[in-house]
Amino acid sequence: METLSEFRKFMHDGGLLMWIILAVFVSGLAIGVYRFFRLRTFDINASSFMNEIQKLILANKIKEAIQYCSGTTSVMARVMKNGLKRSNQNLEQVQNAIDATALEVVPQVSAGLNWLGYFGGVATLFGLLGTILGLIESFKAVALADPAKKAEVLSNGIAIAMNSTAFGLLTAILITFLHTFIAARSEKILNDIDQYGVKLLDLLGTMKANKGGTLTNDDL
Repeated sequence: METLSEFRKFMHDGGLLMWIILAVFVSGLAIGVYRFFRLRTFDINASSFMNEIQKLILANKIKEAIQYCSGTTSVMARVMKNGLKRSNQNLEQVQNAIDATALEVVPQVSAGLNWLGYFGGVATLFGLLGTILGLIESFKAVALADPAKKAEVLSNGIAIAMNSTAFGLLTAILITFLHTFIAARSEKILNDIDQYGVKLLDLLGTMKANKGGTLTNDDL
């Protein structure tokens, strides 16, 4: 309870901008947490997943490989699945299927990153705005003749400047950390798609070459 009271006093002394910065913080945190859990459903152990796909392809079990891809919500699995569905066609068509699906999933993986960057920047700017408003309030004390009121106005101005600056910077640091973490997670997923998409294409090309240019599966 004491900590809560201190926080309320901290917010109150910092003025109106403190609540705006708090709203920015809560919004950024909500987006960050949502994107974190969303990316967990998109991600997968790509190396282990590709090993299983490779075993099925080498055994010419394309249908089983497609079904294996359907067993996960990973975006990489979705890309692989659409590529495998074209496995009985030429490599250019397989490549087109992989590229088209990759283009579909990229916005889903990268969603929210721009907003996190925006909120991080805005928090800093609101903190700096609080600094300016606090200084303006402090300068008012210089023009006051009454020493008692001069001290009170000066104290209020310093509180606005310091509290809003500190809270704005703290918010910006936390949201920037979230942005960096989620951006790295997103980049890892997209890199997996690029890397293993190429490996799938190479694997299918090798299989086709070994089978005289065709890759068939009676169950496909």
